[in-house]
Amino acid sequence: MEPLLPIRHENQDFFVCDIFDALPCFKDDMASMEHPVFSLSTKPDMRVLHYEHNGNTITIKPSYDGLPTIHDKDVLLYCASYLRAAIARGHTPSRTLRFTALDLLVSTNRLTNGRSYERFKAALERLSGTRIQTNIKTGGLIIEEGFGLIDAWRAVKEDKDGRVIAAEIKLSDWFYNAILSNELLTISRDYFRLRKPIERRIYELARKHCGDDPSFKIGLAKLHKKTGSSSTLREFRRLFGRLLQTDHLPDYAVSMDADMVTFTNRNRKLSTDERQIGFPFLKPETFTKARAAAPGWDVYHLEQEWREWIAKKEPTKRPDAAFVAFCRKRFQTQGRP
Repeated sequence: MEPLLPIRHENQDFFVCDIFDALPCFKDDMASMEHPVFSLSTKPDMRVLHYEHNGNTITIKPSYDGLPTIHDKDVLLYCASYLRAAIARGHTPSRTLRFTALDLLVSTNRLTNGRSYERFKAALERLSGTRIQTNIKTGGLIIEEGFGLIDAWRAVKEDKDGRVIAAEIKLSDWFYNAILSNELLTISRDYFRLRKPIERRIYELARKHCGDDPSFKIGLAKLHKKTGSSSTLREFRRLFGRLLQTDHLPDYAVSMDADMVTFTNRNRKLSTDERQIGFPFLKPETFTKARAAAPGWDVYHLEQEWREWIAKKEPTKRPDAAFVAFCRKRFQTQGRP
């Protein structure tokens, strides 16, 4: 099975509503990219989630139908993109949106069969029924009372088969404030081709933390926590191992060395200074060699020192060997830290 879903709708522009002409890009809110608001389970998830990090807290209480899933989040991604497109055209958007279900399904690379329409309605139920309590600001405001991701929804019209032809959604103040304040990041359209919930969540974290930088490093245990996965760390390591084999995340290459995960930006254009010094990317196995060369040292801290040092030198043709040599010399001259 291919790691990515096929592109199901080649000519999306034909379907997208007038306010877009065509969806130029999709937007994701940074608050839910940073914090695990959505369930990664494919079955009803009735857990109460509580997450704390750097003074931020968030509690998500499920509805009768369970927690909203990361696939349910497609609705919010569509709404955020819809409203930002309206703002770009000079409109002042309302918290209440009205759009066709077909536009959403096509734009998020979903099938347009009866089951997809049923899933759309179920997503609206979970998004509106879930209650959130948090001190995370959006638009500079803290909404202290419990609230849902969407305040209300209704099917405007259904065809003879019971499918939603149009939907009307009223967004929560929390999510609406994030959109108005543009606390959003553009995500790849290929996000909607990722098959597995954990892959979507890992992509969000890579997009949030790596962004346009050349790379981002994070420990596997911390990544496991930030995904909000209910699996054990051992099982998460196994699942992550599959992603390492295929390395199919949009925008970011993935590697791991000694439980340190590195996301490398596939699309980053080097600055003039970086091109002049031949800004090098190091192989994952190089860090294993660096640890052996400088036992006891933080090789990632040494990497930053080495990069600052080589910026003042002639470009090296063998950056991996040069970095290991740098680490070895540091150990020989200073011993263990």
